[in-house]
Amino acid sequence: MLQPVPKPAAEVSTLMANLGREARNAARVVALASSATKNQALRVAAGAIRKETPAILAANALDVADARARGTAGSFIDRLTLDEKRIEAMARGLEDIADLPDPVGRVLATFERPNGLKIERVSTPLGVVGVIYESRPNVTADAGALCLKAGNAAILRGGSEGMRSSHAIHECLEAGLKAAGLPEAAISLVPISDRAAVGAMLAGLDGAIDVIVPRGGKSLVARVQHEARVPVFAHLEGIVHVFVHKGADLDMAKTIVLNAKMRRTGICGAAETLLVDAACAGTHLAPLVKMLLDAGCEVRGDAATQAADSRVRPASEEDWRTEYLDAIISARVVDGLDAAIDHIETYGSHHTDAIVTNDEAAAARFLSEVDSAIVAHNASTQFADGGEFGFGAEIGIATGRMHARGPVGVEQLTSFKYRVHGAGQTRP
Repeated sequence: MLQPVPKPAAEVSTLMANLGREARNAARVVALASSATKNQALRVAAGAIRKETPAILAANALDVADARARGTAGSFIDRLTLDEKRIEAMARGLEDIADLPDPVGRVLATFERPNGLKIERVSTPLGVVGVIYESRPNVTADAGALCLKAGNAAILRGGSEGMRSSHAIHECLEAGLKAAGLPEAAISLVPISDRAAVGAMLAGLDGAIDVIVPRGGKSLVARVQHEARVPVFAHLEGIVHVFVHKGADLDMAKTIVLNAKMRRTGICGAAETLLVDAACAGTHLAPLVKMLLDAGCEVRGDAATQAADSRVRPASEEDWRTEYLDAIISARVVDGLDAAIDHIETYGSHHTDAIVTNDEAAAARFLSEVDSAIVAHNASTQFADGGEFGFGAEIGIATGRMHARGPVGVEQLTSFKYRVHGAGQTRP
């Protein structure tokens, strides 16, 4: 197994400081790069990923073998594992990002003042984006590409469990940067697994990093939010709900619930709690619960849900607050729309929540009153993904309320400045 050797603190500090300086210098170049140049880098990188698929798979196989030897949970292994289909999706994601309009230099607003000043609000890059992630090697490609398209430099720090995979993917990104004549430091990968490297990034690398994006488990995100001295785009966890309203078509509800929970259980958009309206529980609850159990999903429910199927285990108070990231779901019968919204507000994490109903008024209220980054009507919560939103990919799902919320794509990785055009005006 790969056993990264910790480096002396002084050596880590010097390495990270150099990465920060090089990224800051690269950010100035990338911010001024043309759309054609950035797109060339992305398309060449996509081609390199396809060409190097055997090497990426070989590196990933070693990472997965190490993870299995450590007794790692199945949901974690799923996020870590690459196959030809997932690698092709990475390459296609880079090309999709290249196809997007350039988010830099967009005129967001224009107005003229009474004194004749003409003012424009124009989109600009953020600068240097630090991305700290674990178990998902595809983030190396997604995050690097999104940052580049938005005119930013990126410093990527993947988890030790996927170091080989991330390194193999990063080499393809470097090939794209070289082909386009852009500095390799535009997308840097921290080459060590020392936790001190994370601490250095959270401290901002002496002002080099402008924003941090964590992508991983609750403990990682909590540490980042607690220790970071720079702004953070993050979600702590995805406690995702599907509410089956009394106006729901049962067949549609079954299709959506099964997909929302079981398509991929280890992603942040996977449903963790099923809420069923008491007004339709008599017809809808038992079929929904049976479907989940028959599909291999453990169901933990309230008394009404336990009564619907003897295989249901009792739910504890903690279950309503748990992101399982596994084939487990909590289920509860609620007394209508108000009770469903109250439950989501009490236990949810403001990530993604869905209602299944043919009652447009109830759906409108749900979409208006549920304060989550993503709210859905008659659709699976697993659409909580930047690629599915047409963003090409995402760097993460932000559940805060400042700057970015929901899938963080290229537009969310920009800020803005004001351009003021005058004709000799002075302020009295």
